[in-house]
Amino acid sequence: MQRQYKDYLSSFKQWGQKQHAKKWLLFAENIGEHISINETAFSNGDLYTIVTNKKAKGKKGALIAMIKGTKAEIVIKILQKTPLKLRKKVKEITLDMAGNMGLIVKKSFPSATQVINRFHVQKLALEALQEIRIKYRCEAIDAESDAIEKAQSQSLKYKLKLFSNGDTLKQLLATSRYLLYKTSSKWTKNQIDRAKVLFELYPDIEKA
Repeated sequence: MQRQYKDYLSSFKQWGQKQHAKKWLLFAENIGEHISINETAFSNGDLYTIVTNKKAKGKKGALIAMIKGTKAEIVIKILQKTPLKLRKKVKEITLDMAGNMGLIVKKSFPSATQVINRFHVQKLALEALQEIRIKYRCEAIDAESDAIEKAQSQSLKYKLKLFSNGDTLKQLLATSRYLLYKTSSKWTKNQIDRAKVLFELYPDIEKA
């Protein structure tokens, strides 16, 4: 066991990537036809660009490159250390919607078709949907404040309107946040009732 440990240390000292391992690692032999490129933040906050072979499914041979930072010119420079013949082997690469990633792929893997990660597309769509809901909620809050102020100026008691599911308009738009993150098949009974009221009032939210 002690001998194996010494052998390991000895081989580490002779490791070809030792000098630059803190900044980048490159395993060109792991390149395949279908790969992915992502930026990942480690626990200390450092960002790394990571390129992987999808066929390996996270196991041995998956890592193609790990490069500190996400600046396109730096990542491209490292990836282009791999012979062009190998890089042209890549037919498809999955990436997010960041502009720097698109440039990296274009310059480094010229034969690859770019496929946007569906989770990023879904995230943008959900964020846009929530923006619509928030806009209506702000309008509802302003309208309620104006109505309360008007009632007080006339020495009247303001009565909140309740919908068939028991929500006020502010409550409806606040609690609808959760159902809009889920497919309708996963809604609870309360969420189904809430969605019915919401969509009757705001058909554009239903469409979105």
